[in-house]
This record gives sequence, structure tokens and C-alpha cells, in this order.
Amino acid sequence: MTQLTDPRALLYGEGKLTPEEAQALARETLQRCDDGELFLQFIASEAFGFDDGRLKTCDYSRDAGFGLRGVSGEMTGFAHANDISAGAIRRAGETLRLLDLATGARSAPPRASNRHLYTDASPLDLVPFAEKVKLLETIDAAARARDPRVAQVSASLAASWSVVEIVRADGYVAHDIRPLVRLNVSIVAEQNGRRETGSFGMGGRYLYDSLFDPAQWNRAIDTALQQALVNLDSVAAPAGEMTVLLGPGWPGVLLHEAVGHGLEGDFNRKGTSAFSGRIGDRVGAPGVTVVDDGSIPDRRGSLSIDDEGTPTSETVLIEDGILKGYMQDRLNARLMGVEPTGNGRREDYAHAPMPRMTNTFMKGGNDDPAELLSRVKNGIFAKSFGGGQVDIVSGKFVFSCTEAYKVENGKLGAPIKGATLIGDGPSVLTRVRGIGNDMALDEGVGVCGKGGQSVPAGVGQPTLLIEGLTVGGTG
Repeated sequence: MTQLTDPRALLYGEGKLTPEEAQALARETLQRCDDGELFLQFIASEAFGFDDGRLKTCDYSRDAGFGLRGVSGEMTGFAHANDISAGAIRRAGETLRLLDLATGARSAPPRASNRHLYTDASPLDLVPFAEKVKLLETIDAAARARDPRVAQVSASLAASWSVVEIVRADGYVAHDIRPLVRLNVSIVAEQNGRRETGSFGMGGRYLYDSLFDPAQWNRAIDTALQQALVNLDSVAAPAGEMTVLLGPGWPGVLLHEAVGHGLEGDFNRKGTSAFSGRIGDRVGAPGVTVVDDGSIPDRRGSLSIDDEGTPTSETVLIEDGILKGYMQDRLNARLMGVEPTGNGRREDYAHAPMPRMTNTFMKGGNDDPAELLSRVKNGIFAKSFGGGQVDIVSGKFVFSCTEAYKVENGKLGAPIKGATLIGDGPSVLTRVRGIGNDMALDEGVGVCGKGGQSVPAGVGQPTLLIEGLTVGGTG
């Protein structure tokens, strides 16, 4: 794919729809609706997988299509196709005729914004194929040379580049360019017949340059290897209710699952979240401030505009322990009588938007992380997490630790294996007893799933001291 002077030519051009036709079709197909949009998208993606010393997978794809959504009252009609043409859009418009005729005032368009977080350049085009394969070969060789205990190395490189345009019946038009890159390194170390794995990933909405920097990919190798070697010496995790110290950055994924989903507008409008109807209530300890911010440059969860055309911004969810608001798309914001927050997101043109997180994190406090560690008499330090899950209604969550340590009398002890953290979102923030001054965002690898859709997301937090979490152990 050659780089284009105007990326919108991938949506409009010779033999395709014109911008004027798109606006006319939006007016024609959405005339019965309170709200809605014609969402046009082109996306190109690639992925390389290097394993066992050779290139195992190499994928490249291009796709383009539209999603047409109409909203009338609480009803939504949606149709999509991978054919950006007037005929296909008119056929999709037939679906919207099933909606009740809107009787209220039409929703106002999103506020206009000239902000564009990214350049028009595509990461797929700026680095030749051979150099991408060479990077993975180099990472594989370097990792194996680090330590004789390295038994297996896997490395992957992936990128996507998307052009989106949102066209509304009221004449509002907005577009965005969205690059996304990611590098992952996984290492298996073996010693005395025991094998353990360590992994590390990084990425964001930028071009490949950073990932090809030797300092960066060497850091990925060193971090993955260190985790694998630590786990070789791990002992069975203890079990029971205890004090837990969470590390900064990626452990914010616990916050994302335990609290974040419960603060999305749709669950609260329907009364199915543990946080429903609790605006103004204390839901966290003093000092706990949680925000969602999709406007941070380069971050994996960031967007210039959301997938309904609303500019992203910082949304304060919890301030000093008090619940202040929810993340909203246009539909739920209208029905709840509040403003959209720029959190209407979709996986791609084939999906309708819904309220989703962007970059969700807890702000830093004033505590020295070393001092927080010294307060732990008997507990664990969770440095990194793997998978987790949450029940939105109850807020109950379960998380597995990929790197964790015993803590005894304020000092780090042996690494532990098999630790899981069990709790519930509504109470976990009330158990916070210390907030570090080292807030960090994750390295840019998060993927959030909801309603069958996956979107890139960011997390973050400072070092947190939490009292009385249940640890499920193996010993």
C-alpha cells in the first residue's frame, strides 16, 4: 500500500462514493431517527510471529466498509457491509425503517474539534518487510544469548492503520487517522527440569520507530527474561485474606476490570452495575481519584474522536473517593440526561458503538512506594498480572498474578507462583490504605472485551496498598 497524500481517498475516490453522496445518503437514511451516523472505515493490518527460531506466521489484510446506525428512543437499528457504495448504503437504510418514527427533538451533533493526535503516515509502509523479519530474528538471537537457561523464545510484531469518517444527517462530518503498533516477547527458561515463562509487550498509537530502537527491544528481552528466571525460583503462593501491595502501571488492569466496566453508562442506565444510582456516594478511600482519558497522545486507548464523532477528553469518574460520573456514549448520555464523554467505541465498521473505556487509571498520591512496602507485615507484592474477569452486577473479580512475591516484615521475600486476587469492585477501593507517588501507565498492550467486541485500551495506577484482599494460593 503506497502512502496517499489524502488518506480519505481510501474511502472516497474514482468509482466510489463521493463525500457529497455520503452526506446526502446520511440525510436520506437517517431522516426517521433521533440520532445515528454513517461510519466509513478503511483498515490495513499486519502481524508477524517468530517462534522456535523461524518465522511462523505472516499475515496482511486490507478491509473497507461502512456501518449505518439509526437510533429512535431506546431502539437502535444497525446494518453494515464491506462495500462502500450508494446502493449498499441504501439497502442498509431499509433496516432502519423497522424503527419507530422519532417523535422527539433530534440530538445535537458532537462538538467540533480540529485536534488530530496522529500523523497521516502508516506504520505498515515506512519499514520494509525484510527489516521487520530481521528485527524478530535479532530479538530471538539476542534473547537466547542472554542466559543458558533460555529454552524457547517467541516474538511478535503487529501493526494496523485505520482511516475513519463519521457522517451525520445534520451535516456534521469528522474523520480520524489511527495507527497502532505492538511488540511482544515471551521467553521460556528451564532449570533442573522445571520450565517457567516470562513475557513483556509494548506498543501504542505511533509508528514503528520506537519499537526498532535497540534500547526498547532489549528492554523487552530483559524484562521477559527476568520474569521467567524469577518464576524458576517461585514457591507455592499462600492463601487467605491479607494485605496486598500492587505495583504501578499494568496492575491497573485490576482497576479496569473491577471498577471500570461498572462505570460504563449502559450498565448504569439499566441498573445492572454495582455502581448504579450511586453518584455522590463514597466508593473509595480518601485520595482515590480515577479518570478515563482518551486524549493522551500515543497511548493505546487514545482517539482524536470516538466512534460517534465526540472528541475524547479526561472524564473524572471517582474524585477523592466520591463517585462523580460514568463513561458515556451518545445513546446512554441522552437517555440519562447527561453529556457524552467521548466513550462511544466500536471494534470496527461491522459493529455498533457502545460505552467503552479508553485509558482508565488512578491518579498518583503522596506516599513513597518503599514506605508502603515497609508497612506490610505479612502479605504479597503483585508486580504483574495475567488474565482476569469480573461480574458486572456484583462487581466480583478474580485475577491471576504472573509475577508476585511474599512480603514479610516490610521486606520482599520469595517469588510465588499461582497467586490469584479475589475481591469485588465496590469494596476494593474502600480498602486502599496507601497511594504511591509513582503513577505509571501501562506499556501499551491492553485489549478490552465487551459484548463480543474487542478494542485497544490503556490502564495505569501508582503503587497501591490494599488491606484485606483475598489471595487464592497453591500452598
